[in-house]
Amino acid sequence: MDDTIRFVGLDVHKRRTVVAIADSGRDGEVRQYGAVETERSAIAKLAGKLARGGKTLRFCYEAGPCGYSMHRWLTGLGHECEVVAPSLIPRRPGERVRTDRRDAVKLARLHRAGELTAVWVPDPAHEAMRDVVRARAVAVSAVRRARQQLSGFLLRHDRIYSRKAWTGAHRRWLAELKFEHAAQRVVLEDYIDAVGAAERRRDGLTEQIRELLPRWSLAPIVEAVQALRGVAAIAAIIIVAELGDPRRFDNPRQLMAYLGLVPSEASSGEKVYRGGITKAGNRSARRALVEAAWTYRFPARRSRHLLARCQAASPAIQAIAWKAQLRLSNWPRWPSRPSPASSSASSGPSPANYRRSRPSLSPAAARQTR
Repeated sequence: MDDTIRFVGLDVHKRRTVVAIADSGRDGEVRQYGAVETERSAIAKLAGKLARGGKTLRFCYEAGPCGYSMHRWLTGLGHECEVVAPSLIPRRPGERVRTDRRDAVKLARLHRAGELTAVWVPDPAHEAMRDVVRARAVAVSAVRRARQQLSGFLLRHDRIYSRKAWTGAHRRWLAELKFEHAAQRVVLEDYIDAVGAAERRRDGLTEQIRELLPRWSLAPIVEAVQALRGVAAIAAIIIVAELGDPRRFDNPRQLMAYLGLVPSEASSGEKVYRGGITKAGNRSARRALVEAAWTYRFPARRSRHLLARCQAASPAIQAIAWKAQLRLSNWPRWPSRPSPASSSASSGPSPANYRRSRPSLSPAAARQTR
């Protein structure tokens, strides 16, 4: 290994950053350097000191609440910097003591060994769009929470609406509710106002996202993704905002692993066991894709809304989307049920034994075949 390379591990916090250094070479010294303020000027001064003597610096730090500012400062100075996935850092089973100093030394040592996994760092424009998308997700959660609080209050006082909730009729029913005590009327109005404020916030962010979409560099990918069944504008924006440019994945397996949609496995020797999906990837994109996948339990068709979304897509993209719909709508394939007349003469399973002979499916898969 080149002796001019110096690996630097950073344990980044809001006000202070702890620094550790690992010299190149298998037997190179690994030591704590100290701590500096988490400011652009302090980081630039640190990089200048460490680079003396013609040293090449390779920085790394864990992805966390401080974002990508440190990465952009260091790359702007011409140094290499990796943002590391915290969940993929190797850990010893007996390791029970954790401090900022130990974490920085560990990062420097593992970075020199090449055992750290870097995350994808979005550019500032993409990160800004993703921030808006995630703010809308928070607003959607706030709407759901406000509605649940109102419904729980009404349930405690035996005010039950027997039809579909949150329609125009339901809101008129809420406005006409009467309570005996003035305090309960105050609580009811407060809950109703909270629901309305949360819905206005959600709708406002949704409108802002639609207005910002044409100026986004990944807007063509959003239009292409909408050709898929079950993926409307907001779902497509969520998926693309969380994934970034899909061309950064070398193959579909990498994409599925990033989304946590690959099966878990615990195999040993001749025993092979595969369980449910790992759920180890991006939660927001995975949730959007799973919600879209529910539409494929119905027969393949081009609805009026789907045709309207496909107008902006090229014929090649429309053909791929239709091929995907045909493939997913026919999965899983059930064996044909034999008729009573043919089952008695054939050697296949009888109607009485058909339920036992057909392949076992999970409840979710069984619902999709109905």
